[in-house]
Amino acid sequence: MRPLLPVAEAQSRLLGLAAPVGIERVPLAQAAGRWAARDVKALRTRPSADLSAMDGYAIRFADMPGPWDVIGESAAGRAFGGTVDPGQATRIFTGAPLPAGADTILVQEEAARDGTRLTLAGEGPPHLGRNVRRKGLDFHEGDVLIVAGERVTPARLAVAGTGGNAALPVRRVVRVAVAATGDELVPPGAPVGEFQLPETNRLMLAAQLADLPVEMIDLGILLDRLDPLEAAFRAVQADVLVTTGGASVGDHDLVRPALEAAGAKIDFWRIALRPGKPMMAGRLGDAVVVGLPGNPVSAFVTTLLFVRPLVAHLSGAADPLPRRHPALLGEALPANGERTDYLRAELRDGRAFASTIQDSSMLRTLARAGCLIVREPHAEPARAGDSVEILDIA
Repeated sequence: MRPLLPVAEAQSRLLGLAAPVGIERVPLAQAAGRWAARDVKALRTRPSADLSAMDGYAIRFADMPGPWDVIGESAAGRAFGGTVDPGQATRIFTGAPLPAGADTILVQEEAARDGTRLTLAGEGPPHLGRNVRRKGLDFHEGDVLIVAGERVTPARLAVAGTGGNAALPVRRVVRVAVAATGDELVPPGAPVGEFQLPETNRLMLAAQLADLPVEMIDLGILLDRLDPLEAAFRAVQADVLVTTGGASVGDHDLVRPALEAAGAKIDFWRIALRPGKPMMAGRLGDAVVVGLPGNPVSAFVTTLLFVRPLVAHLSGAADPLPRRHPALLGEALPANGERTDYLRAELRDGRAFASTIQDSSMLRTLARAGCLIVREPHAEPARAGDSVEILDIA
């Protein structure tokens, strides 16, 4: 039996099994949540002219402290067409273009007006150019607004559109086929026999991927029969095939032999993590295959650590791996063994409290957990108040 593969090495090898999927251009409204396939540049300068940042009056700073003769008005989308000469001012509103000749905004709270006569009512602007947004303050034409490999967040979507882009280059949607295996499984809500279990791994996995650009293909529940499993795997047309259950070494664990009979090449199997050790990965035709354990907590953790990063990688993410961040322990933890441990934990008052029982079949502790405490192999005992790394899951 080969040594268990470290988590980081397994993640690296999994992502190395396939390059990102093809590129397409989609309208802005369809680009949210996708990853940019190429740099997105500004097609215009923003602001395209010097603009007022406040409601008030556009003046020449050299004319301070006034008075001024108000000769017109400038509003957003309706600029004053003339020139502000010495001793003159224009009424101006937030976002309006600064008229030619003017260089400073006197805010309306510091001004008094009688007809066309404008006088200073306060201290006035303290320096030249006050309350003016200069042309190109946000960005200039040709500036990179979204870097290739960055996710199109709502803010990035907005800046791309403001920069004149109507469509963005992104990776196409990743097709993910999911199958659960096991004679004991029945659909949720179906009558459950004495030795049967409701199957929820497919639903859980689909929910874990719901925020990613995926097309889910549900292969249903597959029985522990070598020939039907092989036939089902041969028929898959997807970028990723995920199986749950049947990944270990028992007499009824037939996923690996069925995959190999269908033509799959297994790259690695058995990871140094808890829960989720029996996970396997490889390729079957054009698809990356990920065989997850059947225990629901193991399936959840391995989806978080491997399936989500794989989908993000195929979608073009520059940094697809989940990010850890520090937290303080609420209670002491014993020394860890040879595998990286991912402990279900609740966050209370800024501290992480590991669940007392960590059995990988216990979904209730997972449902109550807000994070996973990451314990590296052979970690020393930890005391309450020590800093640990966590992965958020809620």
